[in-house]
Amino acid sequence: MGWWRGLVVVCLLASACAGARPQEPHNLCSVFRQRPDWYEAARASYRRWGVPVPTQLAVIHRESSFRANARPPRRWYLGFIPGGRASTAYGYGQVLDATWERYRAATDNGWADRDDFADVTDFIGWYGDVGQKRYGISKRDAASFYASYHVGHAGFRRGLHRKNATASRAVRDVRRRASLYTEQYRLCRAELDDAVDGSWWWPF
Repeated sequence: MGWWRGLVVVCLLASACAGARPQEPHNLCSVFRQRPDWYEAARASYRRWGVPVPTQLAVIHRESSFRANARPPRRWYLGFIPGGRASTAYGYGQVLDATWERYRAATDNGWADRDDFADVTDFIGWYGDVGQKRYGISKRDAASFYASYHVGHAGFRRGLHRKNATASRAVRDVRRRASLYTEQYRLCRAELDDAVDGSWWWPF
């Protein structure tokens, strides 16, 4: 039995190291069953900052579809000459260079990377905490939180998310997905907590 358990652990670690994308991205329970290390990270962020786990996951789904190295599309000239990208957004959360540097400095976490899921969930929590403390933006309301994430805290206060059709669609998408994820989370939260707290996926 010991060899079988070891094989399972090796497979899980290989999946984690490879940054495997979830097989069922529309199901929160399935995502975290496949990647218990992601659940541990999202839960830690929630406990530290207060942005709900389903909201964190909905934002990452919208921003990168769980791709660690996601970037905005590149411009092309004459159909074949590569140009620059629309912005410096990168990683699971599509965070801009300047915003990421502010997070690193504010949290004294200079080693944080945008292609590291745990770092990005912590960033999302920090961003929500700043928005609530400085601007009064609820970090528990997925729509308000994501609107401020999409257009920036100051942009949210100016209502830019309401004036831009792309932003409005994105906010609606995150609100619906966060609601779906919340219902799913209620069904499997105890199971996920037991799995992570029991460290069945990391028995050493």
